Amino acid sequence: MKKIIWFSITFLLATNVLSAKVKSEFVEYKQGDTVLEGFVAYPEGAKKAPGIVLVHDWMGLGENTKARAEQLAELGYIAFAADIYGKGVRPKSMEEASKLAASFREGDRKLLRARGLAALDALKSQTGVDQKSLAILGYCFGGTAALELARSGAPLKGTISFHGGLSTPKADDAKNIKGKVLALHGADDPFVKPEEVAAFQEEMRNAGVDWQFVSYGGAVHSFTIKEAGNDNSKGAAYNEKADKRSWLELKNFLKEIFPSK
Repeated sequence: MKKIIWFSITFLLATNVLSAKVKSEFVEYKQGDTVLEGFVAYPEGAKKAPGIVLVHDWMGLGENTKARAEQLAELGYIAFAADIYGKGVRPKSMEEASKLAASFREGDRKLLRARGLAALDALKSQTGVDQKSLAILGYCFGGTAALELARSGAPLKGTISFHGGLSTPKADDAKNIKGKVLALHGADDPFVKPEEVAAFQEEMRNAGVDWQFVSYGGAVHSFTIKEAGNDNSKGAAYNEKADKRSWLELKNFLKEIFPSK
């Protein structure tokens, strides 16, 4: 019994030490006159570290994106979870989320880029961020936002899309991309059609971008999001294998673009 109690105490102490290494807080910032509320996670005591913007899925900045930011902070990065919609603007249903995301994705790509740039500026203002080592990643809707910011010519070492939309109204803008691109895709995703994938790859080739495209068999849309459930027939579902494999792919990519980390 004493051994069991001692193990439990040791485990709790170890857990607390691990969590103490990462700090996080909400950060209010603005794009134009719109107030936004992001979430930053960073390694305690970090003096100079690469900075990464994370962009949420169509449900807005929530627990999943914040947890990913903290995971990146545990790896030694300063992670800023963006708020594309605005402070307090959070869809209450899938239908509401669809309409809100479409207003950016299909309506105003300029505004989508502006919100991404505002998040990047907010990240750069955080203490300890290496101004020359910046990246962006996004999930679903956020993948589209990440790619759009890269296409705007933002000073990014890397851009990562997790099961994101790949299309853009201005494919020629890919020539503005300054860093490397990694697209992580569900091979059976019904929402990102094969022709959209082909057009994206052609866009990257024509622009001379250093790009990678990884496709996961058996995975559909939202394969990193547990809240999506496990029913592939709905078109969006969590896939544990694809989630773990894509995270490993991300870590390798980050080591490549931030070699001094």
